[in-house]
Amino acid sequence: MNYRHAFHAGNFADLVKHAALLQWLTVLQTDAGPLRIIDTHAGSGLYDLRGPQAQRSGEAQAGVMRMMGASDLPLALDGLAQAVTAANDGSAEPWLYPGSPWLIARALRPGDTYVACEMQPQEHARLTEIVGDRPGVSTLCGDGFAQAATALRPKGRDLVLIDPPFEKADDYDRIAVLASEALAQAPQTRFLIWLPLKDLETFDAFLRDLEDACEPAPMLVVEARMRPLGDPMKMNGCALVLINAPGGLEPQLQAAADWVTAGEAGGQARVWSLG
Repeated sequence: MNYRHAFHAGNFADLVKHAALLQWLTVLQTDAGPLRIIDTHAGSGLYDLRGPQAQRSGEAQAGVMRMMGASDLPLALDGLAQAVTAANDGSAEPWLYPGSPWLIARALRPGDTYVACEMQPQEHARLTEIVGDRPGVSTLCGDGFAQAATALRPKGRDLVLIDPPFEKADDYDRIAVLASEALAQAPQTRFLIWLPLKDLETFDAFLRDLEDACEPAPMLVVEARMRPLGDPMKMNGCALVLINAPGGLEPQLQAAADWVTAGEAGGQARVWSLG
């Protein structure tokens, strides 16, 4: 499976992740204090769904294309649908899909800041072109885990978005280490972690490691299973882990995951607390 995000832009997993991101940002921005978002694997920020990579996978058809043509869209996905329309200059046909950098940069208030890390030079160059001139935005070309570790502050309001390609065997371990070290310095740090769901053993092992590393920080898990977790070579769903999330997000997260998995044979969505 190729994890270059252009192949998967606008798929079902993006809908779950970006709906959660926008919901959490809305809650955080009800506080007047400045907010900083650190994105460890930012990508290029904006994806052409007419391009050869997106056309090759066809995943956007069951994701953003379905969402933009839906008459039963829940409120939990409405903010993302509006953002997609804006990214396409109001066009009814969503040929461009906005990634996390575009969504975050657009949502920043005066005083908020965004640090977008991307290791691939070509992706970073495109990222800088897309959002680098926005107020409060800085882009870094390098290892996102290492960049985030040095950027975190002992005090302040930080939200760390972790969405690696999971092409390396140690990605799961590095997430747990980063979260553990950050929370030891600043227990109030918030994390939004995305991961693919392939097999139950890998998923359960990661949750156990994360719980051990981050205790006693509260964690919320969102699962969107498109099919049973029986084939470890396929992305059978996706999950989010929210660390230090505020109460009240659960109904919206459940509604987004329910809608995304609706109609899938063996589909299942649930939101639950870890620990």
